[in-house]
Amino acid sequence: MPSHGERIGMAKEMGPMSSRGSLAGRHAWSVGALALAALAVGASPSAAQQHGTIAMDDFQSGALGARKDYLIYLPPSYPTDGMRRYPVVYLLHGAWGSENDWAQKGGLDVVMDSLIAAGMPETIVVMPDGDDGFYTDWAPAYDRKLCPQRADLREPAARYCVRNPHYDDYIARDLVRQIDATYRTLADARHRGIAGLSMGGFGALSLAVEYPDLWAAAASHSGAVELLVLAVDTATGTVTYAARADTLRTSSPSIWPLLALVFGTDAREWMTRDPVGRIARLDAPARARLPALYADIGTEDGLLLNNRALRAQLARLGVPLEYHEYPGAHTWTYWRAHVAQSLTFLAQHFAR
Repeated sequence: MPSHGERIGMAKEMGPMSSRGSLAGRHAWSVGALALAALAVGASPSAAQQHGTIAMDDFQSGALGARKDYLIYLPPSYPTDGMRRYPVVYLLHGAWGSENDWAQKGGLDVVMDSLIAAGMPETIVVMPDGDDGFYTDWAPAYDRKLCPQRADLREPAARYCVRNPHYDDYIARDLVRQIDATYRTLADARHRGIAGLSMGGFGALSLAVEYPDLWAAAASHSGAVELLVLAVDTATGTVTYAARADTLRTSSPSIWPLLALVFGTDAREWMTRDPVGRIARLDAPARARLPALYADIGTEDGLLLNNRALRAQLARLGVPLEYHEYPGAHTWTYWRAHVAQSLTFLAQHFAR
């Protein structure tokens, strides 16, 4: 990987494209685009297909008090059409992941090129470094001096150990401002979406609810939502929660240290940061103004119950949610197979 701050072009050979043709309606491209994107990963290269590029950059986040990296996908016409502006999707990685994941493991550029070839409007995609911060402000007191001592650091402490763990403002304010100032974006909520997987699915939905003025739509794959849920009665839509957050110390020992670091041990703090908890505090007019929401989950995923709780609670609150369950587990095989669906959902809610 190039040094931090070095902007690079990483154009890749892409799979075969289908003809754009004329659009019969606003979303006429969506079904064909999904099919094409599903076939794109691993397809043989075609010199005829236009492709975008992925670049890396960094910037100073005031909210975090640290420099952070991001990858950015620039669509095919970006280098040559200097007057054109583009909608933007912010795509968030999961816990123990990095800003490289969606490009290196998810084939994001291949999927985007295929969707665009099938007729989706050209779109910029930003993939930021979210550390393991759950894209929220941390509940417990934070001691930066202890961070470099952690055994699980995957990057230099100067990058990972931020001064202030305000990961919500980092994405919603600092990063959005940076991208709009640096790239030719359509800099308004009608042309901006956010999505993510696992921890990033939690982040996408919670940021959409916390900053509804910024996004047209938000999408979650295998979201780490409703983490304190114990049971869901599908017949009545009743959701039962653990009274104490530290019950996860036993049920989820591998991720408990991270969750405790971010959310603490007070269950009330967890609920104030969860998308459902945020929505429950809104009045009916504010709920009606929320961005469009999407979630999918694999039927063999350990977070299936959590996502069913999300569906039940949003239905109770009268908030629309496009929700899907598909075969699959909490793996990149699943996320590669379904990222085109979330990208399509977001694009369908951008203003034309």
